[in-house]
Amino acid sequence: MFGDLMGMMGKLKETQQKVEDTKKRLDTVLVDETSNDGLLSVTLTANRAIKSITIDDALLEDKEQLEDYLILTLNKAIEKATNIHEAEVAAVAKDGMPNIPGLDLFK
Repeated sequence: MFGDLMGMMGKLKETQQKVEDTKKRLDTVLVDETSNDGLLSVTLTANRAIKSITIDDALLEDKEQLEDYLILTLNKAIEKATNIHEAEVAAVAKDGMPNIPGLDLFK
């Protein structure tokens, strides 16, 4: 029994390390989003860190319009990055989980 427990603990530590490695790798996965008319584009990492914002000069004339563009485009990019992040981390975590009887009941 304790051998199984020690094996599970080792597997959990290994999985935790794989999750951390995946999170570091996601710093290199870039997500691009552009406004519908192409006047604003943003690039984020899959860890949701902003890498770049490109603004067309036409948007610089209207502060409110620029703010709206930033909010909409950044929110779309953050949603994409979050989906990638969650899928990648969940896949690594699920793959590394020990087979604990009854745990599949909590899906």
